[in-house]
Amino acid sequence: MGQVAAEQAQPRTVDIAAHVHEASQRFGIPEHWIYAVIRIESAGRTHVVSSAGAMGLMQLMPATWARQRARFGLGSDPFDPRDNILAGTSYLREMYDSYGATGMLAAYNAGPGRYQDWRDRGRPLPAETRAYVARIAPLLQSGSAPVVFAGASPVQPVRLSWTQSQLFAARSDSTAGASGSFAAAAPPEPANPPSHGLFAPVSGSGPQ
Repeated sequence: MGQVAAEQAQPRTVDIAAHVHEASQRFGIPEHWIYAVIRIESAGRTHVVSSAGAMGLMQLMPATWARQRARFGLGSDPFDPRDNILAGTSYLREMYDSYGATGMLAAYNAGPGRYQDWRDRGRPLPAETRAYVARIAPLLQSGSAPVVFAGASPVQPVRLSWTQSQLFAARSDSTAGASGSFAAAAPPEPANPPSHGLFAPVSGSGPQ
């Protein structure tokens, strides 16, 4: 959600595994999807702020954070790892339910308004968003079958060739919707552990 500009330097690390698991269970999003967003959005840095003002591990804009915080009764600190992950995962789920696998990542990065402008009026997506989708989509493709949790509709595995998808070509009048009906099921687990491990550095030197 924008290039990372600054962060509060802190030497400690935070174990985010429990928070990712909770968010996955609560919102029916695969854990490796959540780790992928964290990896690309913030490189696991909890206090990072982008040049556009996006905050924390999942790089939430202030208005998005405020809305998700009120909706789910979260705390006041947008940089709190648990609350940021819960807010970001709930928002990712909303984007999936609204736009399906094809549009979810673009809408998360550019905002639903920009994505709808592309979908409905052919307004080009930002180059940053196209690059973002190309970077993160392969990380979401490790699942091979839908796994579902009670109360959440099934999240289907991502198999698109993202660099050849309609996001990188002329606008298509058809859109991909989230498949599956509301039922008890569970999202796919990662085939391999996330490359950054279970700990997110509160400060880090890796680039966005």
